[in-house]
Amino acid sequence: MNLTLDEIAKAVDGEVVGNRELSITGITSLNDAGPSEISFFSDRRYQESLRKTRAGALLISQLTGLFKGPQVIVSNAELAYAKVAVLLAPPVSGHLGISQEAAIHEESHIGKDVSIYPMVYVGQGAEIQDGTTLFPGVFVGDGVKIGKRCLIYPNVTILRGCIIGNDVIIHPGSVIGGDGFGFVRDGAVSVKIPQTGIVQIDDYVEIGANNCIDRAALGKTWIKRGTKTDNLVHIAHNVVIGEDTIIVAQAGISGSCHIGREVIIGGQVGIIDHVEVGDKAMIGPQSGVAKPIPAGEVVSGSPAIPHRLRLKASALISRLPEIAQRLRQLEKRIEEVERHTPLSSEASSSRTATGFRKE
Repeated sequence: MNLTLDEIAKAVDGEVVGNRELSITGITSLNDAGPSEISFFSDRRYQESLRKTRAGALLISQLTGLFKGPQVIVSNAELAYAKVAVLLAPPVSGHLGISQEAAIHEESHIGKDVSIYPMVYVGQGAEIQDGTTLFPGVFVGDGVKIGKRCLIYPNVTILRGCIIGNDVIIHPGSVIGGDGFGFVRDGAVSVKIPQTGIVQIDDYVEIGANNCIDRAALGKTWIKRGTKTDNLVHIAHNVVIGEDTIIVAQAGISGSCHIGREVIIGGQVGIIDHVEVGDKAMIGPQSGVAKPIPAGEVVSGSPAIPHRLRLKASALISRLPEIAQRLRQLEKRIEEVERHTPLSSEASSSRTATGFRKE
């Protein structure tokens, strides 16, 4: 797809400085861009790349003399890059119609313009709405509902009764609706608790590759509108994730946690069960969360504590040997002073010959 710089500027609410009619065929990095492509600059660390780039045009927040070609001035260059990348991205290929090599239950409902690749299974009572694409190896269980314009990539499993909203993307290998980890101990034996709930994923959610989102024991595990998860994320039964939350790779959220809206959860974070995380909180990478986090709080470490406090504590760690050495020196000096300081006459007279204090 080709766009003029003028069309791009209108799409990102920007202003063109230079040739407005320049035709753009793609968007890529400063190092890789060619004369018919646009790039973006938002980090001073890449000034050398900016000087050397062969890009035909540039998205930038302030006009620069380091680039001689046309520039599109925007308020947020990274956001503009994302929007332009969507416009110029090649369309996702889709199988035309329903493959004869797919297994589609006769009592399922398939909407208009649905693409179903070979080796897909769609169960009894399932609903696939208009414009959705199911890639090879997708399993859609009985009673599953999938909304409009979804992309369900290869080898995704969506088990019975789960609900997927509109414009949802689920990347390869993810399992939606596997049983939650629910057991009760009877002596040495683990007795399984039936997991009879579902998973509900709302509109505009994107699920990374190899996620595991467990069905609820009762009710639903709920991923709300606009949430994005990275690869290898585990969300346990009855968890509720608020709108527009971001969860980075290898994070694990235990059962019945409530995560607020616009929360950012860093990579390899672990959250114990029944914890509440407030709106717009941020949890640093590799943190262990064992208690509630208030709205807007920034925490890190294991156990997680306010991030500024963690930084102060971390700064002391490298100084501990020095502090310990100084403490030993102070103790020796105190002992030395005590050995050479005679007791006062008052203190001496208050003691008997045996050394015990008189009453």
